[in-house]
Amino acid sequence: MRNEGLGSWPARRARKTPHRTALIHGDHAVDYAGLHTRTTRLAHALRTRGIRRGDRIAYLGPNHPSYLETLFAAGLLGAVFVPLNPRLAGPELAYQLADSGARALVHAPAPNGLAGVPPDGTDVRTHIEVGGAYEELIAAASDEPIDQPVGPDDLCIIMYTSGTTGRPKGAMLTHGNLVWNAVNVLVDHDLTTDERALVCAPLFHTAGLNMLTLPVLLKGGTCVLTGSFDPAATLDLIERHRITFLFGVPTMFDRMARHPRWAGADLSSLRVVTCGGSPVPTPLIAAYQERGLTFLQGYGMTEAAPGTLFLDAEHAVAKAGSAGVPHFFSDVRVVRPDFTPVEAGEAGEVVVRGPHVMPGYWGLPEETAAVFTDGWFRSGDAARVDDDGYVFIVDRIKDMIISGGENIYPAEIEDLLLAHPGIVECAVIGVADDTWGEVPRAVVVAREGVELDPDEVLASLSGRLAKYKIPKSVVVTDELPRTASGKLLKSRVRKRYGTGYRTSEGTA
Repeated sequence: MRNEGLGSWPARRARKTPHRTALIHGDHAVDYAGLHTRTTRLAHALRTRGIRRGDRIAYLGPNHPSYLETLFAAGLLGAVFVPLNPRLAGPELAYQLADSGARALVHAPAPNGLAGVPPDGTDVRTHIEVGGAYEELIAAASDEPIDQPVGPDDLCIIMYTSGTTGRPKGAMLTHGNLVWNAVNVLVDHDLTTDERALVCAPLFHTAGLNMLTLPVLLKGGTCVLTGSFDPAATLDLIERHRITFLFGVPTMFDRMARHPRWAGADLSSLRVVTCGGSPVPTPLIAAYQERGLTFLQGYGMTEAAPGTLFLDAEHAVAKAGSAGVPHFFSDVRVVRPDFTPVEAGEAGEVVVRGPHVMPGYWGLPEETAAVFTDGWFRSGDAARVDDDGYVFIVDRIKDMIISGGENIYPAEIEDLLLAHPGIVECAVIGVADDTWGEVPRAVVVAREGVELDPDEVLASLSGRLAKYKIPKSVVVTDELPRTASGKLLKSRVRKRYGTGYRTSEGTA
C-alpha cells in the first residue's frame, strides 16, 4: 500500500478489525469493513467527476458519517479536504470556497448560509447533497482498491482559522501533522481499543476532529456522532452507549452540570473527560469532581493540529489553572520578544515546534513567514511557566475573543462595522458572560450629525457574520482612546467599556 496518509486508515483498520463498529449516527451503525467500502466507492465517484490529486474537496454540514467518509475519500485520491463551518454566513462561506479553490462540495440538505449550490464566484463544479443522491452515488461506484501514492508531507486538510487581518486564513495540515497529533493523543490520553467516544463537538473544528475522532478511529474504537449539542441528549447518549471518552468546551460541560438530570445521570462509563477552547472555571471542575470525574485540560491551536499542552489527571488539582506541559511529541517554549527563554513566573509568548505543526497558511507566504521564527510557530498567546515547567496561559497577545469555544477576531467585525454609513470609528472587545465565557461588544463613534441606534447597528451585521460573532452590546461614544501617533489603545477601551451594559455614554 503506497498510501501512507489518512485515506488508508479505513483499509488498514478493516484488515485488523473489520467487524468492530466504527461509527454510530442515530440508529445507523457502520463497521470498519463498511467504512472502508463506502470510502473507496466515494473516492471512485469523485474521481469519475474529475477530482484529482491536489484538488480541494469542501464539506459543509453538521456532524455526520459522510463528513468522515469525504475526508478519507479525499485522502485516498491525494486530494485536499476543506471543512466548512455551517454557522458561517453566506459571504463567509463563499470566501473560503473561493480562497481554497474548492472544485467539489459535499453538503447537507439546504446548507445554512448558501443561497445557491454551487455558489457563484467559486471554482465548485461538483456538488453532492448528503442523502439520497449521495447514497445513490456510492451504491453505483466501484469498490476496487485505489492505491494513489500519498506521503506524510502531502497536504491533507485546509482548516480555516480567523485572522487578525479580518479575513480567515487556511491552516495547511499535512497527513503527517494529523498522524503525529493523533499519536500524541494516544500517548497522553492512554486510549484503548474499546474506546467509545461521543462526538458532539463539531467536526469542522480542529479539536472535535483531531483531538477526539481521529485518535479513536486510529485505535479502532467507536465514535458516536451527533449533529448538535444538547445537554439532555448528551446525558442520554452517555448512558445508552456507555460512552468512555467525552470532549467539549466549558460551556457544554456547564450546561450539562446545570441540567435537572445531572445529579441522577449514570456517568459511570466515562473514563476520559477532556475540555478545551477556553480556561475551565474552578466551580465547574468541582461539579465534575463531585461526580467522580476529573477534567483533562489542554491548550492548542489549529496551526498545531491542534494539541500543544496537556494537563493530565494526576496534576489536575495540584496544577489547577495550568494548561499543563507539552504533549509527548511537542516542543514548547515561553520566550521574550528577543526569543530568549523567560524565567519562572515571567510572562512571555508561547511558541511551539514539532511534527504536528503546520507548514504554513494556504496562499499566504508572507503571513506564514511572519509567524515562524527559526522553525518555531509563534502563537501570539502570553503565558508564564512555574518552577515545575507547567505553563499557565495568562493573556492573549492577539485580540482574539473566545466565546463558547468559538474563536472570534475583532478585526473581522470591525471591518464590517466601518462599512456602516453612520460609524466613523469602532473597536470590538470581549466582555464577560455567564453563559459563553465572553462575548463581543462593539464600541463605536458616530459620524457627525448621526444618531446611532445600537439595535440597528447590530441588525446591520445580520447575514454578514455568523450569529456568534455579532456583538451582544453596543457602546456609542464620542471618541476612542489613541496614542499620539493615532494607534488605538485597546487596553484602555477594555478598561473603560469592559464592564456593565452600555448603549450610550451612560450605563444601563
